[in-house]
Formats: sequence, structure tokens, C-alpha cells
Amino acid sequence: MTSDVIASNLLRLRKEQGFTQEQVAEQSGLSRSAYRALEKGRSTPRTGTLKTLADVLGIPLKDLLIPVQTLKRVRFRSLKRLKSRDQVLADVSRWLKDFAELERLIGDVGEHGLQPLREEANSVARSDMATLASRARDHFGLSEREPVHDICGLLESLGIKVYSISVATDAFMGLSVAEDDGGPAVVVNTWERLPVEAWIFSAVHELAHLILHLGAYDVSEEQENAEQEKEADQFASHFLMPQVVFRKEWEDSAGLDFVDRVLKIKRVFRVSWRTVLYRIAESFPDNERYRVWQWFNQEYKRNCGGRALLKHDEPQGIDREIYLDSHGPRTVGAEPAGMESHDFREDRLSLLVRRAVEAETITLSRGAEILCLPLAQMRERSASWIA
Repeated sequence: MTSDVIASNLLRLRKEQGFTQEQVAEQSGLSRSAYRALEKGRSTPRTGTLKTLADVLGIPLKDLLIPVQTLKRVRFRSLKRLKSRDQVLADVSRWLKDFAELERLIGDVGEHGLQPLREEANSVARSDMATLASRARDHFGLSEREPVHDICGLLESLGIKVYSISVATDAFMGLSVAEDDGGPAVVVNTWERLPVEAWIFSAVHELAHLILHLGAYDVSEEQENAEQEKEADQFASHFLMPQVVFRKEWEDSAGLDFVDRVLKIKRVFRVSWRTVLYRIAESFPDNERYRVWQWFNQEYKRNCGGRALLKHDEPQGIDREIYLDSHGPRTVGAEPAGMESHDFREDRLSLLVRRAVEAETITLSRGAEILCLPLAQMRERSASWIA
């Protein structure tokens, strides 16, 4: 293993843990100059030193030794530059590498089906995201009245890789990766303090970028393009809430007060109350759209004992399982039961691991490593593979 690989990993992982060079050096029993030489790639540590460094950083030893492919064709959805940006990219790079390795090992290399949608996008005005979203739903086999039950499974059905990653910040919602770097892939921040509705919306938002903005994928770009973000938001809103059905549900609930009406619609379509208000506000003049948000917050505060909605509050929010698994078909008008994290669960990588383990192409411990599971949990999972 070259000193450059170790140096690069040390620098990235140290920053991820929030340590200074001096702190790592002191806890590792190294002089500051000796540690700096390692991080600059000017010397190669002994095996014992590497193990000590890994323990200090709280990481597996292999994380210091494995080279990380540099991703270039990536688009971040982030309000500001992340301190953990490099680590996120490293995690995604390794995930994509493991994914591709498994596909090759078992001879099942997935092909994506995005090209027809990209061609559709060229024939649709950028001001008409509702039409493009409708055509995309047709392409995914969704009927006009069918809500999105399993966004991860839906994306994977078209050959789009899906990865959940928990990053403790609300400034980073996710990213997507173009084919050049092992995609198309959608990565969603599933931090527990972000509502599940935000996870689902982010997944569709990134789908929009993969369809509409492939030419803008550049990992060095840190400033979001406001117009492209608006297009992706419009696409996601109409993909999750088709206009005709949304209007019918909205009109059918006209007898409810405003807050109950919004919350009913959000539960029907499994979106955030903000997404519902976004759609309602579209019918207002630009200079009056703020009134919709103002009205909802005032009504909510009055109806809920004076409590105002905080930044990530999601009243009557869906449970995590809605992101992680499908529970079978429901009609649009049905109020979904409790939703939790298994309703946003990507399936394909787990299936590839199972097939590779059962074919004895990889070991159970390697499968646990790929899925980021403790070996004991991996054993329990493999014992449950009965059909």
C-alpha cells in the first residue's frame, strides 16, 4: 500500500472525526512532526502504528489502507459546503465499487432505463414539469391515481442505485451520481432528525436531476443552480402528487379547515406539508404565495394550543418504514397506516449480497462488510433466508 493512499485516508478521516493533527499525534504516541510526515505521504507507517491510528480514529484498519476512487460526476444537494463532504464522497465511492464488484461476480450487471426519459425531457418545456413528471410516472408503470408506495424499489426497477446515508446536518439532503462514475445513483441523507417525507422528496428530486441536468454534474461545483433546483422541486412535487388526482383530493376535502385539509392530503400522498403548500401556492401570483405559508402557520398555531411549527416538524408524519419497504397497494384515498424507516429501503444490493453468499462467491463476513452490518446481525439475516 502506497504512502499516498494512507496519507489521503488519514487526512480525510481525521477531519471527519474533528481531530487536529496534534490530537491524533498525541493519542497515537507519535511526535507531531512524525504524524505530519505520515499525513503528507512523506513516510509509511509500520503495521503497529497503523493499528494504533485506526483505534484513535475509531475506524477499521482497512479504511486507512483501501484507495478511494475519486468521484467527479456528482451533484450535491447541500445548502453549504459540508465539513464531511470528502468523507461522504468516499463512502459513496466505496459503496459504488462494492455494488459494481457484486454485479460482476454474479453476472448481473444492471442496465438503467433513463435514456427515454431524457429524450422526453428534450421535448418538454422546462416550464412544464407537470407533463414531464406525468410521462416519467408512465415510464415507471405508475397509474394516474397510484401513490408512490416504495420509492427505493421504484428507482431500482429502472436500474438506478439507491443509497441511504446518515449525515448529522439538515444542510445536506442528498446527491446523485452520473453513469460515468458508476451511477446512475441516488444518495439520500436519512438522518433521523429529518422527516421521512424529506427523504422521499429528495430521492425524486435527485431523479429529476439525473433526467434533466446531466450536463451539470461536477463534484467541484459547490453553488446550487437556483433554476435547476426549482425545476427538480417542481418535478418531484408532480411526480409524487399528480395534478389531476391532487386537485380531486383537494376539492373533496374542501369541507375541512385548512390545517386538517393540508394534513389529510400529505398523508394521502406521503409528502411533507410543505410540499402540499408548495403545490397550493403555485396557483397564486408570485407576490402572494407567502400568504399560503403564513396562513397555514397561523392556523396551526391557533389550533394546536399556541405551538408554532419548528424547522423540521412534520405533524402526522409518516413513519420510517414508508421509505424502506412496500406494504402492498393502497388506493389514493386511503389513509396510510403508520410508516417507518423500512418504507425507504433499497433492496438490490442486499439481494446481490445474498446471491453471492449463497453461491459462495463471497464470505458471510464480506457480505456483512458490504452491507455495513455487524457479523452477528449478518448471520441472523442469512439464517432467515428461507425462500
